[in-house]
Amino acid sequence: MKSIIISIILTLTSASLASAQANDTVNALGSDTFAITRPVGADTYLATDSLIGNTIEMMPAYEHDFMFDSLVHNFFIQRAFQPDCSLLDTGTYRTYPDSVYIARLQSLPNVMEMTYNSIVKSYIEMYSRRQHQVGMMLGIGKSYYFPMFEQALERYGVPLELCYLPVIESALNTRATSPVGAAGLWQFMVGTGRIYGLEVNSLVDERRDPIKASDAAARYLADLYRLYGDWHLVIAAYNCGPGNVAKAIRASGGKRNYWQIYPYLPRETRGYVPIFIAANYIMNFYKEHNICPSTPTHSLHTDTIMITDRVHLRQIADVCSLDLEMLRFINPQYRHDIIPGNIKPYPLALPLESINIYAQCRDSISRYMPELAKREVKYDPDGYGSGDVRYHKVRSGETLGGIAAKYRCSVKQIQRWNGLKGTMIRVGQRLRIYR
Repeated sequence: MKSIIISIILTLTSASLASAQANDTVNALGSDTFAITRPVGADTYLATDSLIGNTIEMMPAYEHDFMFDSLVHNFFIQRAFQPDCSLLDTGTYRTYPDSVYIARLQSLPNVMEMTYNSIVKSYIEMYSRRQHQVGMMLGIGKSYYFPMFEQALERYGVPLELCYLPVIESALNTRATSPVGAAGLWQFMVGTGRIYGLEVNSLVDERRDPIKASDAAARYLADLYRLYGDWHLVIAAYNCGPGNVAKAIRASGGKRNYWQIYPYLPRETRGYVPIFIAANYIMNFYKEHNICPSTPTHSLHTDTIMITDRVHLRQIADVCSLDLEMLRFINPQYRHDIIPGNIKPYPLALPLESINIYAQCRDSISRYMPELAKREVKYDPDGYGSGDVRYHKVRSGETLGGIAAKYRCSVKQIQRWNGLKGTMIRVGQRLRIYR
């Protein structure tokens, strides 16, 4: 295990330093960052003395809007999840005194300390104003993703409240990709994903696979906890990399508390723990802010079968009369909708009620529009052989047919190689012949 942790640190230290130089666009939520500051007021608790000067720094709301919008504007999500707000006064934005926020955070059955300060309050207010977007995330999370996350976290002894980490990482968008290349619900970089066994290539990106990526994220978080022994430091390292957290610890004189090393962390990471605490709050007390979770319009119970042929999702959708966008939603790891099962078996998630339908249609799928998944490999592209060329000087009485027979090629090949439209050649003409 120590060797794994060392590999993580070596990999992520270089990644975090490189990304930190990219105009401060490290945050995995998607777009360029900019500073938002506000005075520290009397509502700051526990973290007052550790904040920088008299200002606090927040991850900008613009980034969250970007990810929220990409989720709610997904055509399948719009159709598959509908709000059910009959019991709530939606549209009314509610705020509460600090004492109420503190009491609610303290009531959560969490292992992690839910610190409250003005930064956390600002993020709670940000989430509570975005009722439609948060309601959509609640619906998708409760009905589909959160059970997957909790199962993976429980398997490795990681606090279940970390199931809300993808809320701030990707807004529960499997296709979210950051400017520095982090992808999927848990926003893995390519190198880190491969360390934890995720396959990433041009056709398959398991960072987008909710089950496999959740298992990898839980193992990564458990490894980081063995390194730091503090869950706040763990999620800070998850955001900016163990290398940057190690630098902040050294700069603080060896302190190992998030709020004590706060001034020495990268700017975008200073807001990461506060927004995580705010996400925990809003996911549990959404009703108190008139937010209603969207409900799925049909069952999202799925089962998995293994595919051993090269097949396109559209072939499966059309032959089995399934919704292509739904197949993409539950199989987001296939970048171009192609499952390369001819290389090795790959999983295909299907609605539970469609498993038998697929079994009945299986033989017809590969015959339907085979060009969608076909991969052509030409031994001699365009008839140019190995690319070696020689020249033939036309003699009196020679024809293209005779020359073609001499060099064991076709007349059409000689015409193509030399730009000839007909069969007429002249004495002394030099013809290219590829071998």
